[in-house]
Amino acid sequence: MAEAIFTLIMLVMLQAVLGFDNLLYISLESKKAPENERKRVRKMGIFIAIGLRIVLLFLLVSLIDFFQEPFSFLTGHIDDVLDFAFNGHSIIVLLGGGFIIYTALKEIWHMISTKDLEVDVESDEKSSRSKTANAAIFSIVIMNLVFSFDSILAAIGLTSDIENETTAFIVMAIAIVISGLLMLLLADRISVFLAKNRMYEVLGLFILFIVGIMLVTEGGHLAHLKIFGNEITPMSKTTFYFVIAVLVIVDIVQGRYQKKLIKEEEINGASH
Repeated sequence: MAEAIFTLIMLVMLQAVLGFDNLLYISLESKKAPENERKRVRKMGIFIAIGLRIVLLFLLVSLIDFFQEPFSFLTGHIDDVLDFAFNGHSIIVLLGGGFIIYTALKEIWHMISTKDLEVDVESDEKSSRSKTANAAIFSIVIMNLVFSFDSILAAIGLTSDIENETTAFIVMAIAIVISGLLMLLLADRISVFLAKNRMYEVLGLFILFIVGIMLVTEGGHLAHLKIFGNEITPMSKTTFYFVIAVLVIVDIVQGRYQKKLIKEEEINGASH
């Protein structure tokens, strides 16, 4: 029992750390729904995702070899140019990473391509309604499952010491529910923060872009992908969090420096 409780605490902490990028995606994606539906979109997306995570957990526990073993029809060698051995895990991670990169780049392009403020307000209103509430919920649920894949595999690894398989499954399911409730608690707060501090949306999108790169490199590694004899190596979590920390520091410093420049311009304007 003590071992199960300790494992549960570790799993909840793991889910919390790995869930940050998921929360960021939920907050940004819910903005595409009509304003009066955004809160419901976040809640429904997370609730449905919790249920599907438990289903995914059951499938992974039962069919883990299917996801880990390379598919014979997706294994090959093309001269000295390309080597690959795709499995279910690698395909899911690669597709998820590619979609996140596409989403982040599309939103960044939308931010910088606007000609003037009046057009920006109009296009922002259109973009926020470019998805129905159900479409936004669907996107959140699908990407939640992509983000969940690695965390569930890590959870299976952490519970490998628990001899009773039923106990191990219950511990993992409880950890998923607790982490889902924490996401439910924090999703609205992050969305409100981003709404009040819109400049941080740019930071959030670049963080998502890096998350996409991390998933693509991990998917390439899982697929044993080699390009011109060079093996794709996954971005380590340490590197990921270091890059995020640097981005946040740069954003804070740049914001303060910009305020200083504005003050200097005001002082110089007043003196003239």
